[in-house]
Amino acid sequence: MIQTLLTVALGGALGASARYLVNITMPRLLGHGFPYATMMVNILGSFLMGVMVVVLAQKGGTRLAPFLMTGVLGGFTTFSAFSLDAAKLYEAGEGMAAAGYVIGSVVIALAALFAGMAFARGFFV
Repeated sequence: MIQTLLTVALGGALGASARYLVNITMPRLLGHGFPYATMMVNILGSFLMGVMVVVLAQKGGTRLAPFLMTGVLGGFTTFSAFSLDAAKLYEAGEGMAAAGYVIGSVVIALAALFAGMAFARGFFV
């Protein structure tokens, strides 16, 4: 358990560092007016999660999943885990549940963000 936790932590540090590099590089390349870095991280992380879930399952590498999927990709973007969860629901024939999960997560997460901002502004400002 401790070894797996340390492995996830190491992967998370690598993923977060990669995200930071994307966050400082993309605006320099494409400008600051649009969140290109976040979009790129979410798309790339989701693509890599798709690759990992198939390759690790086919090659018997599931023991590497905590490091690669939870650690590296989780540190890079949690959107990849969100995408995988939605895909699992869809592939299990739960299309309505997948749609509800996607719509609910996005809408509720945005509502929670605005609620948190309103709370903080009322409490701290």
